[in-house]
Amino acid sequence: MGKLDGKVALISGAARGQGEAEARLFVAEGAKVVLGDVLDDLGKAVAESLGENAVYQHLDVSREEEWSSFVATAIESFGKVNVLVNNAGILLARRLVDTSLDDFMRVIGINQVGCFLGIKSVVAAMEQAGGGSIVNISSIGGLTGVNSAVAYVSSKFGVTGITKTAALELGPLGIRVNSVHPGGVDTPMITSDTEGFEAEMGSDVQGQSPFANLPLGRVGQPDEIAQLVAFLASDESSYCTGSEFTADGGMRAGT
Repeated sequence: MGKLDGKVALISGAARGQGEAEARLFVAEGAKVVLGDVLDDLGKAVAESLGENAVYQHLDVSREEEWSSFVATAIESFGKVNVLVNNAGILLARRLVDTSLDDFMRVIGINQVGCFLGIKSVVAAMEQAGGGSIVNISSIGGLTGVNSAVAYVSSKFGVTGITKTAALELGPLGIRVNSVHPGGVDTPMITSDTEGFEAEMGSDVQGQSPFANLPLGRVGQPDEIAQLVAFLASDESSYCTGSEFTADGGMRAGT
């Protein structure tokens, strides 16, 4: 038996990278999954590869009406909602004085507002299902400052705060809410997609990876984060709520 047998999960940002890894693991562990993203071709391909236990729907996490439709699709397709993974996010690597208000608000709108809207949208369905688990993907940047990432860090600290408040309010309904805080993970978000990454956060003076000095000496892989997310989505974490779970290769331990 899989640890997620019988559960129906919503995963945002599921077309590739960490979200795709979560979707694939969830299905392997017995869940039915609704994948959401703005990358429709990639998202549809992932869902199709997962067979009858997965469906895809376009989801802009900053739009409340799209969340309502996303939840409705889960209920129409699979009958209920047990799990939400707020995975969608973007990273802007830019110094504070060079960050425009529009850029700052764009990051906040996806990373922080998207998380808020996702939680708000699933409460009624989860309560009807008898409870559930919400996993918010924050970041090491939701626990400590990161140079040249003011918008990202602000948004991820916001996710950490939303998690704790939601855990207090939703616990009586049987809904657990936790946050996951990855360090560097080998996904497009920290490589090809990130504006200013090479200039602001790239190689050190020896040309080495910025992750080479971590205790584990390497960047993380999406599957490693997905395993932690699956644990929090499952009944194995039944006494965990309002907490931060870190997977950072030892980054916060020091270098």
